Amino acid sequence: MTTFKIGNASVDYHFDGSLKDLKTLADPKRSVLLTDEHVFAAHGSKLKGWNSIVLKPGEAYKIQATVDSVIGELIELGADRGWTLVGIGGGVVTDLAGYIASVFLRGIRCGFVPTTLLALVDASIGGKNGIDFGLYKNMVGTIRQPAFILHDYTLLKTLPEAEWRSGFAEIIKHAAIKDAGLFGELESGSIRFYQKNKTALAELVERNALLKTRIVRADETEQGERRLLNFGHTLGHALENQYELTHGEAISIGMAFAAKLSEERLRFKEAARVVALLEQYGLPTEALYKKEKVLPVLAKDKKKEGSSLRYVLLQRIGKAVTEELSLKEIEELL
Repeated sequence: MTTFKIGNASVDYHFDGSLKDLKTLADPKRSVLLTDEHVFAAHGSKLKGWNSIVLKPGEAYKIQATVDSVIGELIELGADRGWTLVGIGGGVVTDLAGYIASVFLRGIRCGFVPTTLLALVDASIGGKNGIDFGLYKNMVGTIRQPAFILHDYTLLKTLPEAEWRSGFAEIIKHAAIKDAGLFGELESGSIRFYQKNKTALAELVERNALLKTRIVRADETEQGERRLLNFGHTLGHALENQYELTHGEAISIGMAFAAKLSEERLRFKEAARVVALLEQYGLPTEALYKKEKVLPVLAKDKKKEGSSLRYVLLQRIGKAVTEELSLKEIEELL
């Protein structure tokens, strides 16, 4: 176990742990597991003896109606401020669990057991908990850290191929903005290599989790460096819900666009290298979309200030910066 102080909270990271260890982190009689139908179908036998709430899977259910339904079930179970809510699933489940735990009874303890690559390296880390409002991603939410994050890599055995690709989009993002060495390692690897090599996968997950944790510890509330983690997300979020893309597909298209934008604005020389790596990991880098559908969503992005957006661009592989771009400029570039 490794403990990190993030803001006023202490978060215990259990790298290379096991779902069996959960009983040592939360009392089954005073805890509720929040998961979805996919995870429950694959791993339900390991969750016997716990109070469980099973959600319908997918981003479409990351909404207030789901929050209200879960709070109703927590009240029925007699949950009080001494209980723990444990999110077992991908980014949708960890977002919902963190958000519900931060508002139910003005805040109860929560922990995460990420079951997707994306959740392991990104969604479970940093305390951002949000729900969507219509087409707008994570428009409502809180920043509140979990008590623990438990990694069990055996849970990835049932992960669909599309979800592996989605996770690698966030890994490539981390490499592009902060870790040129990792970028080079990814260029000489493949999804298949990491699927077959448990040690390499565990090292990759830990490296990415620690990279994001370092950024979050320095800037928990996203006043500076944490903004760099939005690389690819501005256009990506505007596309994701409208066109029913996975998160990884959407931000991959967003990263390819941002890399080309970096060429124009900052004389970034390696946009082709970014695009090639995304494609190497089976991710899309272009999409046909209606500008008039995407622009109104972009215009209401959380990162907007007045009539401009803070856009994350690359000076070089491993070095990202934020630039103020007017919505008019973005409209011309799309």
